[in-house]
Amino acid sequence: MTEKKPSFEKDLERLEETVAALEEGGLSLDESLKRFEEGITLARRCEKALTEAEKKIEILLKNAEGQLTPEPFGEVPSNGAAAEAPAEPAEGRRADEDDENGDLLF
Repeated sequence: MTEKKPSFEKDLERLEETVAALEEGGLSLDESLKRFEEGITLARRCEKALTEAEKKIEILLKNAEGQLTPEPFGEVPSNGAAAEAPAEPAEGRRADEDDENGDLLF
């Protein structure tokens, strides 16, 4: 019988459980270290899966000349045309800053 590879969603769920257990406290030092090590492994697997997905998306979005073309992520306007997405952050604003509603992207 072949072993099934864990999915990103299951790894992320397990990582969240591990973080919650560590934050809650009450674990022995040995159990905390074991959970921390497991968390690091899960975080690295999740990061690798996200990086691979990003690479696939970039390949799909390349134009005929091999350049990435900005594509909006979300709804398409009713006229069927893609909305223009800003290629760079607005003047005086960093790309990693909070949006207008104060929410973080990640």
